[in-house]
Amino acid sequence: MTTLFEPQAPVIAATSEGKGFPVRRLFCIGRNYAAHAREMGKDPDREAPFFFTKWAETVVPSGATIAYPPESANFHYEAELVVAVAKGGRNIAEADALDHVYGYATGLDMTRRDLQFEARDKGRPWDTGKNVEQSSPLGLIHAASEIGHPATGRIALTVNGDVKQDADLADLIWSVPEVIAYVSRFYRLEQGDLIYTGTPAGVGAVVTGDAIVVSIDGLSDCVVTVGPKADD
Repeated sequence: MTTLFEPQAPVIAATSEGKGFPVRRLFCIGRNYAAHAREMGKDPDREAPFFFTKWAETVVPSGATIAYPPESANFHYEAELVVAVAKGGRNIAEADALDHVYGYATGLDMTRRDLQFEARDKGRPWDTGKNVEQSSPLGLIHAASEIGHPATGRIALTVNGDVKQDADLADLIWSVPEVIAYVSRFYRLEQGDLIYTGTPAGVGAVVTGDAIVVSIDGLSDCVVTVGPKADD
């Protein structure tokens, strides 16, 4: 059967092995650091994990210039450890979860915070705040076979060289195995899925021209520049 138009090419992320990682879906864990949950006005001791999803096409590589998104005046950075899934499964046991991981990367969950808060206050989905073009910058994915499974280590973000976020992966409320097990209860995880594991405290707004760097011990930095507002 012929198609009406050419299908969109898959998003391919770079890996430390020199092979491309075809991105399928993004699962993003919300408020997974206690201090960030508190700065968002929530109590981390009372909340079960939750997540939202994003399109694969929101992923852009480190080094990109991302457009300031339309319909927002409060565009925020969120530094994240990203888990790349290589083996699918449903109802994955925590004890087996790391067997499903290909590797790890630094990443950003860029957010139209004003639209997110507006939706949250009205009890509506967060899509317009979170699922935004170019909103998921991704660093080089390092294979777990090379670096292991990081559970501790500094995660930090700078804007124009100034430190804005600074924490440790040990501060995650829900660990990587727990997150994998939880998400797989609701969806069958598949090869190519990415899990953004949450951001530390210190989120804030950026403007056109700002340079953002996410650093995690043992991983390559994720570096992006905020460009002019998208006009098309």
